Amino acid sequence: MRSQKIVLNGVSYRWPTKPVVVVCIDGGDPAYIEQGLRDGIIPNIARFMREGFSAIADGTVPSFTCPNNMSLITGAPPSVHGISGNYYLDVTSREAVVMTDPGLLRSRTLLAEFADAGARIVSITAKDKLRKQLGKDLDLARGSISFSSEKADQCTLPENGIEKVLELVGMPLPDMYSMDLSLFVLEAGVRLLERDRPDLMFLSLTDFIQHKHAPGDPVANKFYRRIDEKFGRLAELGAVVALTADHGMNDKSTPEGKPNVIYLQDILDQEFGQGDTRVICPITDAFVKHHGALGGFVRVWCLGGKATPEAIIERIKDMPGIAAALDKATVCRQFDLPPDREGDVAVIAEVDVVIGAAAAEHDLTSLGDARLRSHGAVSEARVPFILSHPLSEFYQLRAASEVLKSHQIFDYAINGAGVGS
Repeated sequence: MRSQKIVLNGVSYRWPTKPVVVVCIDGGDPAYIEQGLRDGIIPNIARFMREGFSAIADGTVPSFTCPNNMSLITGAPPSVHGISGNYYLDVTSREAVVMTDPGLLRSRTLLAEFADAGARIVSITAKDKLRKQLGKDLDLARGSISFSSEKADQCTLPENGIEKVLELVGMPLPDMYSMDLSLFVLEAGVRLLERDRPDLMFLSLTDFIQHKHAPGDPVANKFYRRIDEKFGRLAELGAVVALTADHGMNDKSTPEGKPNVIYLQDILDQEFGQGDTRVICPITDAFVKHHGALGGFVRVWCLGGKATPEAIIERIKDMPGIAAALDKATVCRQFDLPPDREGDVAVIAEVDVVIGAAAAEHDLTSLGDARLRSHGAVSEARVPFILSHPLSEFYQLRAASEVLKSHQIFDYAINGAGVGS
């Protein structure tokens, strides 16, 4: 066993004594696990909770995919790693920038740090948009692996550290909008754990099912039954399995089944004039069929004229459906966000509401007749934090005395779980 430790962002990590597998269940609201326990369909998760450790942790706000995945693999909040949404506005060019470029990530990752010290690392994500950031600085020439199920048929040794992935996994390339996109990630993790026994694995799923199906829905239950089987197999192979989520999920529809939307750009244009403000919806990504680019957290930039942060806040703070309208300094302080990538005003929705830009910018036809389910607000920032192995006494005391953060999952899994077992 190696004696060296890895230190990243103020946290010291011991060398794993057995494989550690951290799974990010995209959109994995605690309600799905609560329902699954009631329905008796997730026996392996139930065992982890009974014999290991289970809690609800605070995730990163805004509760979106990119910032939370980066928090998980850096063990730090967005103020440190710099990824505060899926999109932000470059104030110099006034262009919206996708925040998936590895160059935007300001922190080293735990995966890269361990790999540089000689560990074997596996990083698999459902969505290819995350792959390059998750794999930033990861030297694939030394035995580590990084790929997505979305593009598993395109893997090469130079780009991914692996080839012939479909053959290894024994599944066809999954559809982008299916539960198989996530199941492929987990089955690939199982096969690589069997074959290579890596030191650390990070498996990040997709939330298509949670966007479309509420807890207890037959399709949601089928999905949780299937992923529970994979979790059990990972544990059988001797890994410490850690489960968390990037965000939760809530119904955002009216009683009649229509999306419950505040189109903020239209409201601000009417109040201040067109061109004075720019609303950015940081949930926006290529998977708009999931959510129509509508989430519970948006940012507003003031571009001139009479629109000031104070005037915007005064105009919208008491509107029905608005939970909070905060200036830059306040939102950065409250949620540990990087000021240079924050808007002049952050607007957070109530639990059953989403906020959009202009109505004309959102194509909701892909939602079909389904009720809109989405995330982004504080109401979706509570996530599961489950370990397959019990905590050491020290970490039990820590968990009982601190506000648990989802970005501590690697710390607890490596340093606190299965120690000496």
